[in-house]
Amino acid sequence: MNDLEKRKVYSVLCHGSQLLSYTGVSILVPILFLVISEDLVVQANAKESINLFINLLIYGVIFLILAFVLLGIPLLIFLLVASFILPIIAMVKVASHPDVPYLYPLVMWHFF
Repeated sequence: MNDLEKRKVYSVLCHGSQLLSYTGVSILVPILFLVISEDLVVQANAKESINLFINLLIYGVIFLILAFVLLGIPLLIFLLVASFILPIIAMVKVASHPDVPYLYPLVMWHFF
C-alpha cells in the first residue's frame, strides 16, 4: 500500500469512526491515528474528527438542557441526524481528495 492509499484509508477511518459516536471508538480511533501517523493530512483529519466529537458532545449537553423548555427537542433531532450525515460527507470528501484535510462545517470550537 503506497502513501496516498494509506492516507486515504486512515483519513476515512478517522471520520468513519464518528458514525459510532455513542461509543468510545469514535474518540479512540482518531487519537490512535494522531499518535501513530506521521502524515500531516492524516493528523489534521484526526484532529478534526476529535473536534467534531467534542463539539457534538457540547451541543448535546446544551440541547438536552434546552429540551426541558421544549426548545431542545427539535435541536436534538437535528443533532442526531447531523451526527450521521456529517461523517459520511467527510468520508466521501476525504476519499475523493486525499491531499486536503476535511473541515466540518458545524465545528465552532477547535480544541486541537
